[in-house]
Amino acid sequence: MTRSLDTALETALAELARVPTLLVALDFDGVLAPIVQDPSTSRPLPGSAAAVGALADLPGTTVAMLSGRALDDLRTVSGFVAPVRLVGSHGGEFDDGALELTDAQRALKDELSAAVRHAVDGEPGVRLESKPAGIVVHVRGAEPLVAERVLDAVRTGPAQLPGVEATAGKAVLEMAVVQVSKGAAIDTLRGRLGADAVLFVGDDVTDETAFARLKPGDVGVKVGDGDTAAGFRVGAPEDVTALLQALLAARR
Repeated sequence: MTRSLDTALETALAELARVPTLLVALDFDGVLAPIVQDPSTSRPLPGSAAAVGALADLPGTTVAMLSGRALDDLRTVSGFVAPVRLVGSHGGEFDDGALELTDAQRALKDELSAAVRHAVDGEPGVRLESKPAGIVVHVRGAEPLVAERVLDAVRTGPAQLPGVEATAGKAVLEMAVVQVSKGAAIDTLRGRLGADAVLFVGDDVTDETAFARLKPGDVGVKVGDGDTAAGFRVGAPEDVTALLQALLAARR
């Protein structure tokens, strides 16, 4: 069954579709792909994947996945290839050049990783993910008390190391030795492309930095509940499929 969109959102998408150069930036998990227990099994909804591919083939239109996942992981689970752009690690890795760390940053990353592993120390249901610029603690598979204990220990310990940037998400805490954000990534992509307008769709608290960077004429869409700076909201990834299909029809 085709989902219907709010009339105001449909109007905003129709206006967005008229700009000469358009950037469509999308989070992956919870936006194109439903949230799943095992992140390695995550895949985009077929309708959304088809709409992304079709949009990316249109003149003056760039589609970018903007995810907290590491770039290689994002490439694997999304299945997208050029001309779709991939940006991983919250803007820390672009598909046209991975993040380069200084010697000091590499040393800090090693210290951070060791401290996080010591703090977690085999807690059941907790998963650690190494990234080029840091390490991530995932507690989605842990019991609530374990998750709270682990996150508190990491927040008050390793995350406080000088030079470490901590970003909290849904059942996740990411720590990096460089300053990155999805908002900064939006600015970078906009500048590189000379985009006249941006559509950004996200679902997590880490996406709020991107919503906050949007300008008049841009469109921000929050997926799901929670406070947001986005101008519009939809309920679920299935609604994002309808959104992308509407934008595609208007852009064509």
